[in-house]
Amino acid sequence: MRILFVFIGSILLALGGLPLPAEGAKILATLAWPGRSQYIFVENYLKGLAARGHEVTVINTFKNKATPNMRFIEALKVQEFHQQMLAELEASTLWQELNAISGLEEKIAAFTLDDEAVQKLMKSGETFDVVLAEMIEVPALYGMAQHFNATLVGFSSYGSDYRIDSQLGNTSPLSYNPSIMSPRTDRMSFCERLTNHYEYLVEMLHRQLVHLPAMERMYNKYYPNARQTMDEVLDSFALVLLGQHFSLSYPRPYLPNMIEVGGLHIAHKPQPLPEDIKAFIEGAEHGVIYFSMGSNVKSKDLPQETRDTLLKTFGKLKQRVLWKFEDDQLPGKPANVLIKKWFPQPDILAQTNVKLFITHGGLLSTIESLYFGKPVLGLPVFYDQHMNVARARRVGFGLGLDLYNLNEQDLEEAIHKLLSEPSFAKASAQISERYRDQPQPSLERAIWWTEYVIRHQGAPHLRATSRDLNFIQLYSLDTLFVLVGLPLLLVALLLKVSCRLLQGRKPKGCPYADKLKKQ
Repeated sequence: MRILFVFIGSILLALGGLPLPAEGAKILATLAWPGRSQYIFVENYLKGLAARGHEVTVINTFKNKATPNMRFIEALKVQEFHQQMLAELEASTLWQELNAISGLEEKIAAFTLDDEAVQKLMKSGETFDVVLAEMIEVPALYGMAQHFNATLVGFSSYGSDYRIDSQLGNTSPLSYNPSIMSPRTDRMSFCERLTNHYEYLVEMLHRQLVHLPAMERMYNKYYPNARQTMDEVLDSFALVLLGQHFSLSYPRPYLPNMIEVGGLHIAHKPQPLPEDIKAFIEGAEHGVIYFSMGSNVKSKDLPQETRDTLLKTFGKLKQRVLWKFEDDQLPGKPANVLIKKWFPQPDILAQTNVKLFITHGGLLSTIESLYFGKPVLGLPVFYDQHMNVARARRVGFGLGLDLYNLNEQDLEEAIHKLLSEPSFAKASAQISERYRDQPQPSLERAIWWTEYVIRHQGAPHLRATSRDLNFIQLYSLDTLFVLVGLPLLLVALLLKVSCRLLQGRKPKGCPYADKLKKQ
């Protein structure tokens, strides 16, 4: 009997340590970006929430398969202008690039909020418990949280930057946090830190003078009876899920409600490959190279000269090449190249006979290559891709080339170096080992923290006081003035008074000399 009581007591104690169950919540996820990568980042996460009994509504820009407990609102109009909008990102100056990005985000928000199905949802009177917002600096979409009276949770597929840090009240020193659009890493020289600070000031100025005022006009247009102002919405994030991990990038400070979930999209058990791809990989005596430019940049739209360089170089290789190419035909395709419009990328990288990943350097692709221990050859195009490829070079798991100034010799030499020197694969395998050494998978961590915020009604206790301080208070400029400035001011006043007193004392003349002068 005593043993029975001990056994029952042990079970109750163990159950007492589990988190309180989060009742089925209504969750709305907004994914307005037309590139599929951002949705891939959270797809397993959203399905995981639905599998746990939550009602998940997803606004995205794709056709979707029916999934239990998930409702899809497909705002497809933006896809018609996707490539045109990406072409507009080409700019000669930073200010022009920022103008292009801001204009792109305005169009994305407008296409989404003008969608008939989205408007129907907004006028339905329906409410949600949580709004999950992709943090691409589109407050007009963040506004859905106040519209549906929901807790606002953000997610960022590229990790954090100064904008996200400022909204959460996090410390983000520019001395080792490079601009997300730069080719710099956390190890910067003096000149790089100087450039980093300059670009930060330009971005801040543009954000305050151009981007946020445009977003506020849009916010006021779509939410004329808003419960909160746009500034209040920007300050209302309860939690942010970051698509990064310190083992994949670099250590940096985070607040308790900023959760690293890099690799969230990777299934830990790779799925079987289609038979034709499986046979192509297994039949490659010298291994396989996988080449993909991601979901935003399409290989079929590359300049003909660049495509010819790739084709001629691949044709010389003894390895086989899997090329994600968006057309049915690729003129001049060598016999050792297999093209498809879509490949199951993680499942391919999981294959031991795949030796190298030629990539655009997007963060999801970089994480997948590291997870499976593959070296990379980066051909970055925009945004964080340059920084990701620069890090691959510095850490030693990859090399980088300029996609639009590609030549056969450089490309062939880079491929040969990555395949023949074991240090690249070794560095990637070491990072993979560090990343995999976690107490729980990223997917479980993301779901746990989301349900934590639901259980604790927005978890206001996680909010940092730094969000309520102005610039002078946050950096203690007022207290420093009292502690340092006033004593220095007092010393300066004493010196000034002393100088005046010394200047006022004139030496007395000799009375006898004065008499002689009079005579």
